Amino acid sequence: MTEQPQARGAQKKREILLVPHTTRSGNIAAAARAAELITGAGISLRILEQNDMRPVVEHPSLASLETVPHTAEAAKGCELVLVLGGDGTFLRAADLAHAQDIPVLGINLGHVGFLAEGEAESLDLAIGRVIDKTYRVEERMTIDSTVFDDEGNIIDTGWALNEVSVENLNRRGVLDAILEVDERPVSSFGCDGVLISTPTGSTAYAFSAGGPVMWPSLDAILVVPNNAHTLFAKPLVVSPNSMVAVESRPTTSPAMVVMDGFRPIAMPPGSRTEVVRGKRAVKWVRLDDSTFTDRLVQKFRLPVSGWRGPATPK
Repeated sequence: MTEQPQARGAQKKREILLVPHTTRSGNIAAAARAAELITGAGISLRILEQNDMRPVVEHPSLASLETVPHTAEAAKGCELVLVLGGDGTFLRAADLAHAQDIPVLGINLGHVGFLAEGEAESLDLAIGRVIDKTYRVEERMTIDSTVFDDEGNIIDTGWALNEVSVENLNRRGVLDAILEVDERPVSSFGCDGVLISTPTGSTAYAFSAGGPVMWPSLDAILVVPNNAHTLFAKPLVVSPNSMVAVESRPTTSPAMVVMDGFRPIAMPPGSRTEVVRGKRAVKWVRLDDSTFTDRLVQKFRLPVSGWRGPATPK
């Protein structure tokens, strides 16, 4: 059947994908409030399936919503992905937004919530901005990863907003790895793994492993050896146009390449992981003009008492 052209002046139906973290009653209340505001404005809402759907199906404001599984098609046709939870929930939701090249907005219901744009107390305001479309979108750099076996055949590919983590699977020994940048060897060492991060991910796993904080406006790739047994294992900041590779020796332990903490690819002994700048950025919803510096101070509770600021001319 041939699809009929859309009538002149008709507007596309608006729809949003809601991705909540539903393990706490307060989170369910927030999801219900978001659903009431969005559907009350005439916008359709679908909700991502959870491991335990009982809190959703038992709530009168959520039970009637269409549910969709976590697949690349989950947000198809939606204008935005709305996340209610912490950073882990945000990363899973970003996976769905990235697949459809649509914006993602995070409201923090967790602890630190570094990736979220708003907090629980500002939920109504954030939803209002979504309804009115009075938000702006910025792009965040991603990285793409390809894993090859010892004969150069592709095992699998993936992408990450935060980091690609090469992780040793043998906790009784070390992973014998060789680090390479732009097809030239840098160093070989035994380690627990190697982290290859975006600026966005520099405040996450890479930071815990000793890497520096990078402002998200910076285009660069961060490389952080994780518990390396060598005298030279300092973090490296390389060009966004560089290719970073990690090879494992044929006689070493099996490893795993994990994107953003939940998309794994097996890395057998003798295999190779290549990481480059991602082909597609993540579209990140911004609700205000607060700076990354302010977010850093607030989320990490950094001491700034005594700050005077720049002198103003008299």
